[in-house]
Amino acid sequence: MKLNELRDNEGATKRAKRVARGPGSGKGKTAGRGIKGQKSRSGVAIKGYEGGQMPLYQRLPKRGFNKPNRKTFAIVNLGLIQNFIDAGKLGEEITERELLDSGLVRRKRDGVRLLSKGEVTSKLQITVSGASKGAVEAVEKAGGSVTVTGGTRPEDAAAEA
Repeated sequence: MKLNELRDNEGATKRAKRVARGPGSGKGKTAGRGIKGQKSRSGVAIKGYEGGQMPLYQRLPKRGFNKPNRKTFAIVNLGLIQNFIDAGKLGEEITERELLDSGLVRRKRDGVRLLSKGEVTSKLQITVSGASKGAVEAVEKAGGSVTVTGGTRPEDAAAEA
């Protein structure tokens, strides 16, 4: 096979209908848009308009609340950390800065949150903004420790009180 022999499968592509190109094309003159009216003109968007009736998207109830200043965390799974350690990209002591430098985390956002997906076999010292209970238990079971530096969550504050 050569580059000049590459072709799409038969019937995979279909040529676009060229409208308004004379009566012989079958879509001449008005180009299938009918005669006059708003929809025959260009630049028309009648998406949500229902002839003066209240549009459906405005009649339906709005639910929930989107917090404008909510925190978003970069998520890291234990299995990925173990893979990076095995590849020699991370050491035993792991901070958010090292996760960024190794390429495991692309953007830190409001911090890094550790989740428990995957197995961890190394004895790790991890310092992150947040961690799930399962992740902390898995690291401690392997003989390591997790230090959470992030802001206190309501359930953490209640547990300390």
